[in-house]
Amino acid sequence: MLDAVVVGAGPNGLTAAVELARRGFSVAVFEARGTVGGGARTEELTLPGFRHDPCSAAHALGVNSPAFNAMPLGRYGLEWLHPDLPMAHPFPDGSAAVLARSVAETAASLGPRDAGTYRRLVEPFLHRWDTLARDFMSLPLTALPRDPVTLARFGLVGLPPSTWLTRRFHDERAKALFAGLVAHVIAPLGGFATSAVGLVFTLAAHARGWPVARGGSQSISDALTAYLKDLGGAVHTDYEVKRLDDLPPARAYVFDTSPAALSRIAGLGRYYEGYRYGASVFKIDYALDGPVPWTAKEARRAGTVQVGASSAEISAALRAASREGRAPDVPFLITVQPSVVDPSRAPDGKQVFWAYGHVPNSWTGDLTDAIERQLERFAPGFRDRVLARATAGPPEIAAHNANYVGGDIACGAASGLQLMLRPKLSLFPYSTPHPAVFICSSATPPGPGVHGMSGHNAAKAVWRRLRQS
Repeated sequence: MLDAVVVGAGPNGLTAAVELARRGFSVAVFEARGTVGGGARTEELTLPGFRHDPCSAAHALGVNSPAFNAMPLGRYGLEWLHPDLPMAHPFPDGSAAVLARSVAETAASLGPRDAGTYRRLVEPFLHRWDTLARDFMSLPLTALPRDPVTLARFGLVGLPPSTWLTRRFHDERAKALFAGLVAHVIAPLGGFATSAVGLVFTLAAHARGWPVARGGSQSISDALTAYLKDLGGAVHTDYEVKRLDDLPPARAYVFDTSPAALSRIAGLGRYYEGYRYGASVFKIDYALDGPVPWTAKEARRAGTVQVGASSAEISAALRAASREGRAPDVPFLITVQPSVVDPSRAPDGKQVFWAYGHVPNSWTGDLTDAIERQLERFAPGFRDRVLARATAGPPEIAAHNANYVGGDIACGAASGLQLMLRPKLSLFPYSTPHPAVFICSSATPPGPGVHGMSGHNAAKAVWRRLRQS
């Protein structure tokens, strides 16, 4: 009998398996698709030689992950590549705010009226980022935090809506930059704890950057898999699990799946019926014949580029997708251009690029024209660079990854209390009514992103249970 079986070979499932194997437990992972990866994959979606990331591409949380940083993943091929600028936020006049590694450079890009406010906001937390990141990514805490004072101070700033925090700023440059950071979790800007979302991305970028993985996000999953196998773990692909009886006998079953799938497979009935799924995205992967012709020079050096003219425009786009049930007329875009730092992703002189805008859950329309109109505002001539495109709306995104119910790439709405207390209001979110069944997907804290911390935290709950039995 195995000690643990993990269902789903995404970053969280693989991390949970590694954590258990490192502690001497026998582990096997079962994945429905033919390859590992989940939200960290790389595929040729457009033309031969163009290597695209179907989901996550830039990894501010991955490079800052306490779980990943405790593993020798570099030995297994994972290499982080850092662009000159982690992130840029261009404006229609050709200028840009930037999120640089340097606090001073970032503050200067916001203008003289907001530079000091920005420094005072981030510097006290940046000096204690390592312990703060570990404490924050381990919520809800089952042990005393390493730095309770800093965590409490962060909570006082982070728990209010981001719209409260941005009142500290005078000018639109800072407000739009911060609004765009909050929008990465596809939640209305006025929601609970959205200030924390923006601050976490800001601090993560200053502390360790916002890199891409050399060769694509698949490198993260491949490194985790190789490390797991060296620890004695096994990985089985093309293995669809419909019920617990499909799996070999084990002392614990750990699911890197949506709560809905877990309930169906493990027979948990309506245990997660209150869990909400959020808005989706419409994503386009591009093969380009050269770099994106951004008007703002800063955007040409950045790995991630936020595209939204103002905080009001960003807020309206989020509200349309998440509250009003319609696609925004002017979408806010998150874009990533891995080729600025990794030429291996495309043939010589060519580039890969992706962009997505927010749309309602399960939306079936086509946002291509709206996305490209928005790109042309900030990069005139963009369409002339396009060699091929691969589009994916909510149905295609859900079909590609079963955890993305209705195309929700956060595996559950990251809004309200569910932003932090997910998938249920519980101090033990990784446990279920079945004593041998656990959940480790991004439906659990700390939520979406390729960081493995949901798997890490769930593995703690599993090994404690195993040692008691």
